[in-house]
Amino acid sequence: MGSSQRMRLAWFVNYLVPGWNIPWSGNAGAEWMNGDFYVDMARRLDAAGFDAMMLEDGNYLSDAYGGTFEAELKHTVRGPKNDPLPLLPVLAAATERLGFIATMSSSFYQPFLLARLVTTLDHLTGGRVGWNVVTSSSPLAAQQFGMDALPDHDERYLIAEELVDVVKKLWRSWDRDAVVMDRATGTYVDHEKVRPIHHHGTYFDVRGPLNALPPLQDLPPIFQAGGSPTGREFAARSADVIVSSAKGIDDMREYRAEVRRRAELNGRNPDDIKILFMISPFLEESDELARRRREERLAITDERAERRLLMMSDEIDFSQFPLDQPFPTDLSTNGSQSLLKQFAQWAGDRPLREAAAGDEFEAFPAFGTPETVADEMEHAFREVGGDGYLIFAGGGGMLTRRYVDQVCEGLVPELRRRGLVWDAPPAGLGLNQRLACDEPAPDQRSAASA
Repeated sequence: MGSSQRMRLAWFVNYLVPGWNIPWSGNAGAEWMNGDFYVDMARRLDAAGFDAMMLEDGNYLSDAYGGTFEAELKHTVRGPKNDPLPLLPVLAAATERLGFIATMSSSFYQPFLLARLVTTLDHLTGGRVGWNVVTSSSPLAAQQFGMDALPDHDERYLIAEELVDVVKKLWRSWDRDAVVMDRATGTYVDHEKVRPIHHHGTYFDVRGPLNALPPLQDLPPIFQAGGSPTGREFAARSADVIVSSAKGIDDMREYRAEVRRRAELNGRNPDDIKILFMISPFLEESDELARRRREERLAITDERAERRLLMMSDEIDFSQFPLDQPFPTDLSTNGSQSLLKQFAQWAGDRPLREAAAGDEFEAFPAFGTPETVADEMEHAFREVGGDGYLIFAGGGGMLTRRYVDQVCEGLVPELRRRGLVWDAPPAGLGLNQRLACDEPAPDQRSAASA
């Protein structure tokens, strides 16, 4: 069965230790820091036709859980982690079409620094860079930058919105044809096509212009994960691609409808916003083997619960709550409110051990043969009307070269046979153009309908 709309595929990855003590992990634990693991991964994604590789970032270790770094470093939850931005040009040099999404926090980057950094990366990658806007939430992160704490939740989004506005102004402070290279007059840049922006806002004062060339893409795509009402509003106003951890068909459909409504109220064409739902597929030769493997990975153990609770422990020390008791209902945070709320809903009345051991970020459980998982993805894709998926190696550190190949050599070819993804993505597209292109390639449509 063919599709009139193309399914977009991206992969979420941390530049930290991948799977290192599980079968098929090889020597990745001792070699990940030189980038070779991620270069190999990028090549596989590029060959499979993925649209982008999103690189997460963070800048602190937390000792909130039990008052020590012990569990944090034992499970490599937030570190050791390298800065992903210098890795992007290395990945781009090893690939031809794959896009790269750089995560940069609106809480710590100044507009000029960020705008020039992204435009530089855009030129170094041939127009294949996007910006994942995060607001950061932890006071521990703030203390890495000389601050005691971060602004309140809603104010952080106001800062982010103004930052995006200023960065776009800086990107457009040069006309596209400003570089004239007139040998007769010896003029490299027409000065009349470069101008200050004179931005005077609530949070930023920036004269401009950039002292760098504008991005190849004009405006690199903006990614954002809007979960809370404030975050959804910001994403609907400012994002080109939204990452969602909505769970289940009904929640996915409701999330997409709400974002589209908000986009229209803000004068945007909702079709200009693409939504990627997060999934973590388990793939094996049979459905039964995949089911068993998933159950083993998601087994209810104190260790797995601890790993998940570590991610929740910024302002709240979750080690203080008994694992055999229900999730506390009276918690509040100035951090990720949507994450806390989502986890509370997911936990329900179950013991904390059971709730924390689950994988609440999956849009839906995806396990089985490539054909079975493709069935689930296609069903949700058509039912929700969404735009695609952001794959992440959840399930307790599953990221290995074997897992990447299972997706790229097993799952993606099955999606391609159904006419859902490109066989050979068009060359020469900027990442923004590629993400905006809805239609499968012509040969894909004809093959799918044959």
